[in-house]
Formats: sequence, structure tokens, C-alpha cells
Amino acid sequence: MTEFATRALLPAGLRDILPPQAAHEADVVTRLMGCFTAQGYERVKPPLIEFEESLLEGSGAAMAKHTFRVMDPVTQRMMGVRADMTLQIARIATTRLANAPRPLRLSYAGQVLRVKGSQLRPERQFGQAGIELIGADGAAADAEVVILAAKALVDLGVGEVCVDLTLPSLVPEICAGPGDVDGLKDALDHKDVAAVAAVGGAVAPVLCALIEAAGPAGPALAKLAAIALPDAAAALRERLRAVVDLVGRAAPELTLTIDPVEGRGFEYHTGVAFTIFARQSAAELGRGGRYRANGESAAGATLFMDTVQDVLPGPAEARRVFLPFGTSFAVGQALRDEGWVTVAGLERVSDDNIEAGRLACGHLLMAGRVIAAK
Repeated sequence: MTEFATRALLPAGLRDILPPQAAHEADVVTRLMGCFTAQGYERVKPPLIEFEESLLEGSGAAMAKHTFRVMDPVTQRMMGVRADMTLQIARIATTRLANAPRPLRLSYAGQVLRVKGSQLRPERQFGQAGIELIGADGAAADAEVVILAAKALVDLGVGEVCVDLTLPSLVPEICAGPGDVDGLKDALDHKDVAAVAAVGGAVAPVLCALIEAAGPAGPALAKLAAIALPDAAAALRERLRAVVDLVGRAAPELTLTIDPVEGRGFEYHTGVAFTIFARQSAAELGRGGRYRANGESAAGATLFMDTVQDVLPGPAEARRVFLPFGTSFAVGQALRDEGWVTVAGLERVSDDNIEAGRLACGHLLMAGRVIAAK
């Protein structure tokens, strides 16, 4: 490896996106934003970096361990590079748009950077696109976010998607205190019934029953209904039932599953939350749910553009035509108006056909006509 190639190596979890994938991602984002706009979600664009105290305030504290920090040389204050865009949208909603009518529907797209990747998501920088519905507290708002995120993916061509619903605050409501939740977290994350029974104390039977209730939405709700829960936990269960009913009636083609104790990645969510998968992939396409936006009730969804692209058909091959040196701009413009991608020769060559092939053009202009390159 040359010295320059060594210097050009990127840190783990970061990568260059090359043609045609970069253009394909941009096209996918544009189509997603079109889906969101069509249902009343207006686009906002927060900065990539902002002061640490605003970025990590309130619910943002849950993202502190994922956030790169740098010193602003101008103000001498600490700044954070966003690790997630949801909390930035919450800040915009409750400051710049505090007087806007509620419910407030906002959409966004951009890059995020995290300190390190996870086992399921090794990438440290990736694109997000999403929606936030702020100032609406009912089950209908939860259902709208689930349906719009899932249907947008179907409209992109993902195929059959599965929405896995969960209640991140259910276990804390059942357990006696924070210490119990911390001790049970690993066992619950791994759905280890034996470990939960060993360390769960008085609430172990309930937690084990919750683990066993996971599965397709219909049977899972029936099992959950049979479990005796404290009032606050029972209210969460009822909200989940209402959301499943609303989504099922509006979008019966969606596959819904329930995992009532799943909490990984839902650091700041307070109600019904969800993860979206494609039938042909184990990777997460997106996630979302209910949270508090600086005191306001909100629900949102974030789609991960790298995994979304992985399950979509690849970019269509562009119709590229080579324009020999000296071709007028007007001729090229006429071809572009017809949908061609034109590649202009910048100097005379001995064989325009060979040059067209070298520049990945399947066609070339010869004697005023477009012909297939040999």
C-alpha cells in the first residue's frame, strides 16, 4: 500500500459512498420526503453541530454517550455533533416553532455521527430521514406515525415490512425501582427466562410472562390481557392495544408483532415504540415511538438510509450517450431533454466508439444520430 493510500484510509465505521449509490440514496431520500410532505409533514433542517447544553438537554441526555464533543474556538463552549436528529426537531418545535398550531408535523433528512457503532449497526455515520408529530397525545397519533413510516417504505419498493411494537417504559412501571431494572436489563434483552426468574425477585413471574407473550400481535395481546399488571403498566398495555387496532384497520396488509420487554435503542421513549424490518432482511430499517419533546408529548419515526437502500432494488442504469468533441451545446441539451445523460468529449480522439466505452457510455452520437456503442 502506498503512503497516500495509507493516509486515505477512513476510521472504522465511516465510508465513502460512490456512484451510482450516492445518487441512488439522494433519490430515495427525495421520494421519502415526498411521501411525508403529501401527508402534511413540513421539512426542517437543523445544523450538524450545536451547543452541548441544548443538544443534550432533557431527553437528549440519553444520547450523551453516543455524542462527539468538540470545543468551539469562537465561544470557548463545548459543542456536540448530532447523534440523532429527533431531539433537534424537538428543540425546534418547542423554541422556534413554539407558537405554531398543534399538532405540529415536521420532517427531516440528514447525516448523523456517533462515537461508536453497535453490533447490529457498526456504522458510525449514516443518513436518517424521518417525521415528528408534536403536540398530539392520543393513540391516533402513534398509529399515524407507524403507518406513514411503514407505508413510505412499501411505496419505495421495499416489499413486505414488519412492524415490531414494544413498550420501553413497561418494565420500569412494573419493577419496584431503578435498581431492579438495571439488574434485569441484560436478562430481558436476551429474553432469558431462567435469568429473569433468578434475579427478578417478586416481579419475576410477571416479567417471565411478558417475555412469553412476544409474537404476532393478535395472540400477543391476548396473552398480555391475561397478565395482572399495576395500573400504570395496564394503561400502557391498553394504549398498545388501541394502536394495534388503529393500525390494523387502516393498513391491514402490515405485519404487526409485539415484544413487550424490548428496550434496546429506546433510550428516551416513554410510550408505544416500534422497529421496522423488511421480510427479506434482519437489519432495522427504522424505529420510533412516543417521547417527551421538552415537555410536549410527541411521536416520531426515523428511517436509516443505509439499511433502507440495502433492501431496495439497485439504481436503474442511466442512459448515457457520448458526445464527440465539438458537439454543440444545443444538441446535447436536446438529448438531455429526452432523458439522456450526456458525456461530452473534451478533445478529439482517434475512435469515438472506443472512447464511449471507456467512459461507460452505452451510446454515442454519430452523424447526428444516437447509436449503440460497440
